[in-house]
Amino acid sequence: MVFAGPAGLGKTTLLNEVRRRALARGCTVLSARGGEQEQGVAFHVVRHLVQPVLAAGSEEEHRRTLGSWYDIVAPAVGLVAGAGNSSPDPQGVRDGLDWIATRFAVQHAPLVVMLDDAHWADAESLAWLTGFAPRVTELPMLLVVAYRPDELPADALAFGKLAERHGSRPFDLAPLTPGAISRIVRDALGEDADDAFCRETWAVTGGNPFEAVELAARVADRGLKPQLAHLPELRELASAVKGGGLVERLERLGPSAVRFAWGAAVLGAEASRSRAASVGGLGDAESADAVTKLREARILADPARDGNEEDDDRLEFFHPLVSTAVYRAIPAAFRVAMHGQAAAVISHAGLGATAAARHLLETHPESDPWVVQQLSEAARDYLRAGAPDAARRCLTRALREPPAMEDRAQVLFDLGCSALLTEPAITVNHLRAALDEPVLDPALREAIVYRLAQALGHSDRMAEAARTVADAARWATDARTRLHMQAEQFMWNAFRADEQDSPARSRKLARLAEHLTGQGTAERYIMGLRAWDAMVRGEPAATALEWAEKALGDGLPWTDEQWGFEVPVLVALTFMYCDQPGRAEELFQKGIAECQDRGWRGAHLSFGYTLLGYIRYRRGRLDSAETLVRDGLRIADRVGHRVLAQYFAIGILIEILLARGRTEEAEEIATTYHYGDIVPSAVVYPDSQTVHSELLLALGRRREAQQQLVRVGERLEPRGMRNPAWCPWQLHLARAKAATDPEKARELAAEGVRRARRFGTPSAVGQALHAMAEVSPVAERVALLAEAVAHLECSPSGHDLASALIDHGVALRRSGLPQDAAEQLHRGLEGAVQCGADALVSRAREELDATGMWPLQPRTAAADSLTVQERTVARWAARGWSNARIAEALGTPDPVVTRLLSDIYLKVGCDQTGLPRLLEGPDSDTYAGPGPSGGPAES
Repeated sequence: MVFAGPAGLGKTTLLNEVRRRALARGCTVLSARGGEQEQGVAFHVVRHLVQPVLAAGSEEEHRRTLGSWYDIVAPAVGLVAGAGNSSPDPQGVRDGLDWIATRFAVQHAPLVVMLDDAHWADAESLAWLTGFAPRVTELPMLLVVAYRPDELPADALAFGKLAERHGSRPFDLAPLTPGAISRIVRDALGEDADDAFCRETWAVTGGNPFEAVELAARVADRGLKPQLAHLPELRELASAVKGGGLVERLERLGPSAVRFAWGAAVLGAEASRSRAASVGGLGDAESADAVTKLREARILADPARDGNEEDDDRLEFFHPLVSTAVYRAIPAAFRVAMHGQAAAVISHAGLGATAAARHLLETHPESDPWVVQQLSEAARDYLRAGAPDAARRCLTRALREPPAMEDRAQVLFDLGCSALLTEPAITVNHLRAALDEPVLDPALREAIVYRLAQALGHSDRMAEAARTVADAARWATDARTRLHMQAEQFMWNAFRADEQDSPARSRKLARLAEHLTGQGTAERYIMGLRAWDAMVRGEPAATALEWAEKALGDGLPWTDEQWGFEVPVLVALTFMYCDQPGRAEELFQKGIAECQDRGWRGAHLSFGYTLLGYIRYRRGRLDSAETLVRDGLRIADRVGHRVLAQYFAIGILIEILLARGRTEEAEEIATTYHYGDIVPSAVVYPDSQTVHSELLLALGRRREAQQQLVRVGERLEPRGMRNPAWCPWQLHLARAKAATDPEKARELAAEGVRRARRFGTPSAVGQALHAMAEVSPVAERVALLAEAVAHLECSPSGHDLASALIDHGVALRRSGLPQDAAEQLHRGLEGAVQCGADALVSRAREELDATGMWPLQPRTAAADSLTVQERTVARWAARGWSNARIAEALGTPDPVVTRLLSDIYLKVGCDQTGLPRLLEGPDSDTYAGPGPSGGPAES
């Protein structure tokens, strides 16, 4: 429910009536009010909403109540100033607040949440409320908001449309009619008030109920009779009700009352008798007298009149209009001085650096180290609360103070970091300025260089990022720092699409990695980059896996703010491309949980969900893959437009939709996001130009697909990126040329097969042979497809196996072998059903109909847990037993063993080389598969 209207039209009165009725009906009521002076205090409104519920509990109770969200949201709601150096992103904090509000609504139902003067609410609270509002209709909750539309900030337009979003309109409050104003006058002054007096009251107040009530009270105080003869006095009193007249009325109360009112206005929500007296420079007797006068003059609210006698020390103005008039009446120079005094009073009272910083932002620079210290501390608290914009305001002001020479670089560094996620280009300027400072601690210099490279990379300036860390590596005197910078240089160059000499970088990386032992994060990062480089270049998969295992060592954290999450992601994906997707999925599950625990729910979480979906896609679990990637894309959309996270998610989603046979939907996604129009300057996977070509092929636009794929080859070949498991551009180009240039198509496919055999994973060889079969003469197709199936049966690639089986069955049928064809088609149908590949399912059924065979009911239970027989066979295979030996031990034919092993590889997510780790390790007796097929559990 939304009440909107100019000041004084009765919004607060309506909210008070809502409160009265809600309490009378046993509802729980949470309320807060935006403050004109507190708009820059992040989460000010949120804290006022939730603290009454949390105030009575201990930290232990809070941790029990908030669970895993405690460390993320506790700083935002004011329970703690912030723990450690954890800096959750704003979206993570908003998600945590969603969870708290939902929990409150369920536990304290029915719940009424009221926000008055929302136009003055801080930006962070408004952003949360705007995002949470759509959930209200699903909860036992009433959300009531009041605001002045003409004073709503420009960046809060989405908030202003809350009511429209829910299919209703705000209650736009209008001035009262002459009859309504007459009722107010007669209620206050008696029924003998004549019509002319009442109508003149309406005219001079414009129907504003606040002004009408105040004017009637002034008339009563003067003892005037509400009659026509007193209209001149009525008009005189009307001018004293608002603006300058109200200020004149305040001045008539004496200098002590004026200074006290000014102190209260400057303090705002933090005003109390003692603090206002300190800011105003008054003693106890003077302040007590001032409070009495101000309450009698209806400038300060009277707690006794409101039924809050126990809260007599708290100060609140009679109406926000009064507070605004008093604050704006303070002479500018005096107001600045009072804010400085207020900061000192607030700090002495122990209300925290953020409360003091609000006042320091209003003061003039004076080269005061205490001011820099308070603002810097407030900025750190804001970053821990997930409010980088508020932190940036504090640090910008601290820089103007200015800080001492030895502190300036740290302030610039903090300022740059506060803008990293939202404005990386601004971050670059601040961090470069920090590097130019003459006094710079070596550890701080290293941190600045790392962040600067990050900011450049996030600004799509990969080459500059690589040069920055390369320069730092050259001047570094500390071996650990130099190795850190070298690792960063290798990483940013690996992500550059315009790198000039990738082979030279690969050789240098290989030589460096050979001399490392894996001691320390820097060495493990370089080993991880070596693993990724070996995989992309198409070196034997065993080489890539060996380096990936070395890189993991004691673990690669995803949320180490000094190292980033890029290399841990590359290491996990190396396992996926090397036919160990189960291991990759395990690493991603841990990484995603780590990001969620830190409150990183922006680009990091988007990449996590998206690439976990990619792993599921590579395993052939298309349904859960699509769900995860759509979640990743939704988060990426929230982060920004044309960010790298979007490119990853869109490309993978298109591949999944094509695999499921939903070509039109894939085309719609590409059109919506203009996918294919721009080739990103960073390396993305799957390669965006290749994915777009796949879509063009599916749409029958072969000539356009050929042109795109030729350009892909021209881009990747010089860089030595020749692994068809990573980018199968040659195989797709072969398919595109099959109809117009069959000889060239076979040549391309044959080269793809050679490269796949060099890499050596069953899935890569099987996929390449499948593509070779598609462009080969019919007479050669059956043998090629049989070999492709044999390789894919040894892989964890369910969709590729199902597709090859169906094509093999089709080739067998057309070769006059219907019984053999039916067997392969049945297996392919079963695999396609389990994958969720609807188009493949339909094709398999059609082909079975053509053989004259009625399709059997396929198995649909794609359980991850191994059966007793499968576990036994898996152990034997892990020990190196041949299929023939396993068949002899089981007393079954070889084909049965082949299919058993294929089911095992699909379930556990690895080929034969990955079985020993899963089945011979310490947890082998309890191993039951890699986990549920759905997404990672929310904390």
